[in-house]
Amino acid sequence: MTQETLNYVIEKSKELMNAATCSKEAREAAQNWLDAVGTDTQSEVTRKYMAELEADIMPVEGLIAFAESEAGAKVFGGEDAARKVAAHGREIQAAGGKYCDCPACAAVEAILAKKDDIL
Repeated sequence: MTQETLNYVIEKSKELMNAATCSKEAREAAQNWLDAVGTDTQSEVTRKYMAELEADIMPVEGLIAFAESEAGAKVFGGEDAARKVAAHGREIQAAGGKYCDCPACAAVEAILAKKDDIL
């Protein structure tokens, strides 16, 4: 991995951790990875980090389905807000996007784009 790639993934990992939409598990995995950079456990922790990110990123179809559910209405602050989220998901999908574009998912997508370079 180049220093440029490492710096990029470090920056995106910090963005992920600071995102309000970041899950506890992804935040912990990011911190564990940052702590492991430059150590003899970096490779092992990197594999675990990538696996966590792959599990956490929200496919746009999942975003739409969740937003249209009763649980989604609760999370997004009511049916109107949830409908707007679902509509936004359809816009992402129509534009060819694969994932939710919230700050956490955007950071995860950027990190996963470098997966082959950092493993």
